[in-house]
Amino acid sequence: MLDKISRIFKKKQSLVLGVYGAPNAGKTTLANRISLDFAGKEIGVVSPIPHETRRATIAEHINVRFNGKSIDVDLVDMPGVASKVDYREFVRYGLSEEEAIERAKEATRGVIEAIQWLDSIDLALTVFDSTKAPYDQVNLVILGNLEAKKIPTVLVANKIDLPEARPELVKEAFPNHRVVCVSALRGDNIEELYRAIAEEC
Repeated sequence: MLDKISRIFKKKQSLVLGVYGAPNAGKTTLANRISLDFAGKEIGVVSPIPHETRRATIAEHINVRFNGKSIDVDLVDMPGVASKVDYREFVRYGLSEEEAIERAKEATRGVIEAIQWLDSIDLALTVFDSTKAPYDQVNLVILGNLEAKKIPTVLVANKIDLPEARPELVKEAFPNHRVVCVSALRGDNIEELYRAIAEEC
C-alpha cells in the first residue's frame, strides 16, 4: 500500500495538508486513514459527539519515500467549522450543562483556530458528509475562505459506505471543484484521493 502511495507523491518535497469540514463530516476519520497509511498510527480520537476535535491536531514529518525521493507531510486535523456553537447540543449527548458550556467555548475557539491555520496551509481537503445536503452555510464559508487565500482544495465526499450517501450531490453543488468520493472509515477509493492531492501540488 505504501509503495503505491509513494509513487503518487513525487512533485513536492514538503506539504502542509489541512483537513477541513463541518463537525462530524469525518475529518478525523480521514486524517487517521492518511496517518495510518503513511505512518502506521492514528492522529486523533473519533466520537459521535460534535466538536470532539477542538484544537488542531498535527502529525508532523510523515515521510513517504520512493526511489530515494520523499515528501515530508505535516498533516493537520482541524476542529470542525460551524456558524454557531450551541451548548444545548452537547447536553443532548449526556453532558452536564457545565460541561456543555465549557465544550461550546472550546469548540468556538477551535473554529477560530481552524480559520487562523489557513495562513499556513499548502493544500486543503474539504470533507463533506455525503449523507447530508452539501450546499450549506458552513461549507460555503470554508470554501470562500480557501478561495480568498488562494489555497487549492480537493473536496472529499465522505461516507460513501452508507446506504443513504449521495456523493453525486457534492459534485453537482460544486462543479468547479475536484471531488473525490471516499469512505474514510473503510478506505474505499483512498488511492484516488492521494492521486488528486498529488496533482494539486
